[in-house]
Amino acid sequence: MVTLLIFALLLALIILNIPVAVAMGLTAIVFFVGLDQGALLTMLPQRMYASTTSFTLLAIPFFILAGNLMNTGGITNRIFRFAKAIVGHIPGGLGQVCVIANVIFSGMSGSAIADAAGLGQILHKAMVDNGFKPKFSAAIVASAATIGPVIPPSIPFVLYGALTSVSVSKLFLAGFIPGALMAIAMMMAIAFLAKRYHLPKVKKADSKEILEATKEAFLPLLTPVIIVGGILSGIFTPTEAAVVASLYALFLGILFKDLKLQDLPRVFWISIRQTVSLLFIIAAAGFFGWLTIHQKIPDGIILSLTEMSATPAGILAVTIIIVLILGFFLEGNAIFIITIPLFLPIAQKFGIDVVNFGVVMTLLIMVGNLTPPVGMCLFAVSNYK
Repeated sequence: MVTLLIFALLLALIILNIPVAVAMGLTAIVFFVGLDQGALLTMLPQRMYASTTSFTLLAIPFFILAGNLMNTGGITNRIFRFAKAIVGHIPGGLGQVCVIANVIFSGMSGSAIADAAGLGQILHKAMVDNGFKPKFSAAIVASAATIGPVIPPSIPFVLYGALTSVSVSKLFLAGFIPGALMAIAMMMAIAFLAKRYHLPKVKKADSKEILEATKEAFLPLLTPVIIVGGILSGIFTPTEAAVVASLYALFLGILFKDLKLQDLPRVFWISIRQTVSLLFIIAAAGFFGWLTIHQKIPDGIILSLTEMSATPAGILAVTIIIVLILGFFLEGNAIFIITIPLFLPIAQKFGIDVVNFGVVMTLLIMVGNLTPPVGMCLFAVSNYK
């Protein structure tokens, strides 16, 4: 009964348009006071502080900074020209370019929103200029951007690793095949729609154009090689890889002369705002998660499922349905932070591999980025002109 009341209050506060972080904090405070456990509120600062001081979480601000530096430093234009030269001539034309460009860029930023807001604007303009309908173009951009957090590096994988103590390197490795399958499926869908809607395609690039585009994009294309290769070879940790990505993005922006000194304060400020917003949610979730543990909610759910003779497949099915429903109302990182402390003990109890579970959860919140009314990728493309 207490479990239902806790989540009913949390959902009610979110429906009232109270920020997710505030809603989680208020829910925890109300129930601690209501259960005559007000003295435990003295733990609020400590739990919030402890939730945001993980070494793994340091990767998040640096990956955010790397994505913003790349969007400002001209790297996205070079990736676009390279992808256009490689696949622009196949059915779907620039729609296919959009998918390939996001696959490449995903190896640098780790954020679906960064991909949609930065690289996506260039791709959208090119598609519309070549005869794509604006709404159709925006839909392709938003969908392709969800590949970013699945192919490493990935901010959701870093967040999942910090919340669960699962190896981020293993999560990165596990994301390659699902990310590749997502890209292939999207390209097949675009090719199918190309015939139905007579989508334009660009002239096939000759060997000279491909060589020039490759030379221009060579250094940016090295970014995922440096990041993933460095992690797998043990040269640096995923957290240190985020710092390397930021420094390399800064180096490329200066080298290409597209990143000016006066641009840096704006890039830093945008990155700080995005980081603080996410870390505030994580901090509030730390206290909310402590409430669920104090009330033994995960243990109660596990006991109920065990008595129902639930199977691993059934557990995954229920998880998928719940997270997809939450995706209509909550931002992806908030879903992660609220549900992982509940679902992970259940997954472990029923023998579900925690690395695979992290990949499934990431794929689910990517779907949530495309579902209204709170689809973050939809918000990112809604401002396109």
